[in-house]
Amino acid sequence: MIHGSSSHGQAEIIVALDEPSFDDALKLMDRLEGRARFYKVGLQLFTAAGPAAVEAVKARGARVFLDLKLHDIPNTVASAVKSARGLGVDLCTIHLSGGPEMAAAATEAAGDALTILGVTVLTSSNIETLEACGVHGSVGEQVMRLAKMGYSAGVRGFVASALELPLLRAELGEDPLLVIPGVRPAGADAGDQKRTATPADVVRGGATHLVIGRPISRADDPRGAFDRITLEMAG
Repeated sequence: MIHGSSSHGQAEIIVALDEPSFDDALKLMDRLEGRARFYKVGLQLFTAAGPAAVEAVKARGARVFLDLKLHDIPNTVASAVKSARGLGVDLCTIHLSGGPEMAAAATEAAGDALTILGVTVLTSSNIETLEACGVHGSVGEQVMRLAKMGYSAGVRGFVASALELPLLRAELGEDPLLVIPGVRPAGADAGDQKRTATPADVVRGGATHLVIGRPISRADDPRGAFDRITLEMAG
C-alpha cells in the first residue's frame, strides 16, 4: 500500500498512458525509460489492451495507477478491486458517488496490497455540470462532501482538482494520498480540463502525486518534458 506523507516536496509524477493504441503506450514508456516510475492505465488503454497494459508497466519495474473509476454495486466493485489486486496494481480509483457501502467494500477488498483512490468531482466538470446532474452547491462543497464520506468509509486516497487541494489537506490532515490530475506546466494548453494548476502550485498545496499526460506524451522530447516538469515542481 502507498501511504500519504507530510513531506509534500516529495510529490511524484504519474505519467498518463492515454494513448490511442497499446503500441503507442509501449513506445512512450520506452522513451521515458530511466525517468518515469509510475504510470496511469486508464479506461481507453485498458479497454484496448486489457491486463496486458498493467503487465507491461510492471515488467518495466514501474508502479501502476489503474484509473477505471469503478462505480457499481458494492459486491461487483469489491470483486473488480480483488482482480486489480491480483494484477499487482498499486492505486485503483472508485467513484465516491457510489456511496459509503461501495467505498467500504472497495477498501476492504483492497486490503494492504493496494490503495483505493476516491474520485470526487471530475476536473472536466464545473458548477454547470453539477447543476445539470441535480447536484446543488459549489464544486468545492461537493468535493468535500464526497471526500468526508469516503474517509469515513475507510478511503485514504482521493482524486480532486488543484483548486480543492488546500481544502482537502486542511480537512483530512496529512494522512491521505492526494492525487491531482489536470496539472499543466506554466504556459501549457489546458485542453479539456476546466480546473487546472501548475506543478509548483500543486506541490505547494500538499499533493502527493501529479497525473500528467499530454504535456509529456505529446512533447517532441518526452524525457526532456518530464525533466522540466520535475524542476518546475521544485520551484
